[in-house]
Amino acid sequence: MRVPMKTTETIHHHEDEFTLEEKIKYGILGVLVIGGSFFIGRSLIRRARATGEEKKTYEEGSTATYAKQIKMAFENDMWWGWGTDEDALRRTIIAIPSKEEFRKVIHSYQKLYARSLMADMKSDLTTSEYNEMLAIISTKPERGTAPIKIQLSALQFQAWAKRLRSAFNVNTWGFLPYGTDEDAVKTVFMEMPTQSAFWETATAYKNLYGDDLMSDLKGELEFYEWAEMFSILEKKPKQ
Repeated sequence: MRVPMKTTETIHHHEDEFTLEEKIKYGILGVLVIGGSFFIGRSLIRRARATGEEKKTYEEGSTATYAKQIKMAFENDMWWGWGTDEDALRRTIIAIPSKEEFRKVIHSYQKLYARSLMADMKSDLTTSEYNEMLAIISTKPERGTAPIKIQLSALQFQAWAKRLRSAFNVNTWGFLPYGTDEDAVKTVFMEMPTQSAFWETATAYKNLYGDDLMSDLKGELEFYEWAEMFSILEKKPKQ
C-alpha cells in the first residue's frame, strides 16, 4: 500500500497572530538593522569625503593643506611630544590669505577629521593664544587667494597691539599667570614693515589697554630679548 508523502507547509503569521513578545523582538531587530545601516552608511560617506579631501593636501597653499598643517600643530611632533606647536599654528594662520579662505579651511578640517577646527583650537590653546589667533584672522581681507600684503591701518595696528598683549602672561600655573610668549612678540616685530608702524601700534595699545607698550615690553622681556626685538626694529625704515 502506498503511503502518501507529507508536504511541508510554510507557516504564515497574520499580523494579528504575532504575540506581543514577537512584535517587540521584530521591532527592535528592525530598528537595529536600520540604525546600523545608517551609521555604516554615514561612516562610509565620511571616509570617502576624508579620502577625497586628503588628496588635496598635496597641493601647496590649498585649504586642505592648511587644515592638515593646523591638525599637525595640534598633535605636535616636537621632541618632547606634548602640547600644541603654537609657532607652527601661528605660521599657518598667518599664511591663510583671507577670511573666506579661512572659512574654507574650517570646512576642510571638518571633512578630514570630522571635528570642529574652532573647538579644537579653543581646547588646545590658552585663552591668550586663542585670542592671538583671532586677532591675526581679524586683519585679513574678506576675500582673496593671493599672498597677503600687510595694509597699514588702524585695524592692523589694533591687531598687533592685541597680539602683543596676548603674548604677555600667556602661560599659567594654576590661576597665576607667568612668562611671555617671546616667539609671538618676535613674529609681530618681524611683520611690522617700519619703525613708524611700531609707534602707531604703541598708540593703539595705549588706547585699548591704557598701558604703555614700551614699559610693558621692558617688564615682560629679559634684557637680551629686549635687545633682540629692537635690533629687528632698528633695521627697518623709519617710514
